[in-house]
Amino acid sequence: MRDGSAGEGGGVADFLQLDTGDAPRGGLSDWLAREIRSAIADGRLPVGSTLPATRTLAGDLRVSRGVVTEAYRRLTEDGHVAGRGRGGTVVVAVPHAPDSSGDVPTALRTTAVERAGDIFTAPPGPGVFDAIRAAPARIDLSPGLPDLAAFPRAAWLRAERSVLARLTPSDFGYGDPRGTLALRGAVARWLSRNRGIHADPDDVMIVNGTAHALRLLVDVLHADGISAVAVEEPGSLGVRQHLRPLGTPPVPVDAHGIRVDALRATGAPAVLLTPAHQFPTGVVLGGERRRELMDWARAGGLVIEDDYDAEHRYDRPAVPALRALLPDHVCYAGSISKLLAPALRLGWLLAPPAYRDALVDARRLTDLGTAALPQLVLAHLMDSGDLERHLRLVRKHHRRRRDAMIEAIGTRLPGAVVHGAAAGLHLMITLGGETYEGSEVYEGAETYEGSDVDLATAALAEGVKVHPLSWHTQLPHPPGLVLGYAASGTAEIAEGVGVLGRLV
Repeated sequence: MRDGSAGEGGGVADFLQLDTGDAPRGGLSDWLAREIRSAIADGRLPVGSTLPATRTLAGDLRVSRGVVTEAYRRLTEDGHVAGRGRGGTVVVAVPHAPDSSGDVPTALRTTAVERAGDIFTAPPGPGVFDAIRAAPARIDLSPGLPDLAAFPRAAWLRAERSVLARLTPSDFGYGDPRGTLALRGAVARWLSRNRGIHADPDDVMIVNGTAHALRLLVDVLHADGISAVAVEEPGSLGVRQHLRPLGTPPVPVDAHGIRVDALRATGAPAVLLTPAHQFPTGVVLGGERRRELMDWARAGGLVIEDDYDAEHRYDRPAVPALRALLPDHVCYAGSISKLLAPALRLGWLLAPPAYRDALVDARRLTDLGTAALPQLVLAHLMDSGDLERHLRLVRKHHRRRRDAMIEAIGTRLPGAVVHGAAAGLHLMITLGGETYEGSEVYEGAETYEGSDVDLATAALAEGVKVHPLSWHTQLPHPPGLVLGYAASGTAEIAEGVGVLGRLV
């Protein structure tokens, strides 16, 4: 058996007609991963294909089993394959096919340039996120996605079977528009354990994700005479789009979180915050700011708390949710989009008593409630401990990929300043220029003369998806990017950051 070096006496496998004699000296695992990745890209290994067992392929190629195991590990990290236990290693994603030189073919590059122009040249409208998700790319560094390849399929299937075995015929009828009692209770217990929120199941309403919660809140607040909800600056473009029927005056964020003095100056009666991990800067709302904000809320203000990824933290302890400190003045929204997968469309909303009945009425008139079966399955995952175990697993994946992105930025984008690395699923980088008023998080960045929109456009043309920081701002800002790392493998991350470094 040979180890990681190519040479005489190699083996030939029926699988893809692989011949170790074609491998360069040193790095058999690299060669094998590259050959399999190429076969996935050109269709010889379509999605759903099963790779040979590591022992079998190692025997055919006359190499150590470790060579094949390492190649499969890299493909898993890249997100192209996933282990299915006894089902073997299965192809789950198709990379963009390079030409013989390793570059994107000219025709594909032209198409990518045209699509990138369509997405980035105009101000971002309501369909911009659909457009960038649909755009083909070799490497997706968009923020907001967890490790989707790690979705706990086996645990979900077990929970679904258990739930179905217990359902009675009446359980398939119309239910409570607030959601099933089982999930509302499970969410209350989950928030108590993980976010310090003491809630009763009657305090919880199940929604179709945080976007749905915001839409319901817009209607209820508007009916209550509220015409503006202040937002963080910088802050999520998606949130501003959901709040569009109301005014969204920007309030600057600095190294300690939102500036409450600037919030008071807007005169807005409500504010939307991401206090545990501010999007996109990653700043945590500091203790003094929390006290100032609580004084503002007790004087009549309403806080909408978007706790979008608070469970994902690596280098700092958890911070309590604002809802835990001020339940009568905080609307709290959370979901499993960053815990499991956005496609499940499951979330929760905890509203102050003053708005609870109006929100239930709005929900009843909208769609009568969320589908019951996935609610019951999620409740089973929460109460059985399977969701906790999944969270511990993906934290390890996310930390490894976060570290890979920071290392790649340090070596390939040395002029960039990294923000928000201690938690979450994304990093923000700034490339210099002016800073936000009162902000400390941008100091020290080297000047970059280009536009971050132009940089994102050029990156997409090269097959790399990123968000320009300017999408998530309303005020003048230094150029920057928002980069997601959780859904990409370490090799993809390094390659994607390398493309950005070359473009800069």
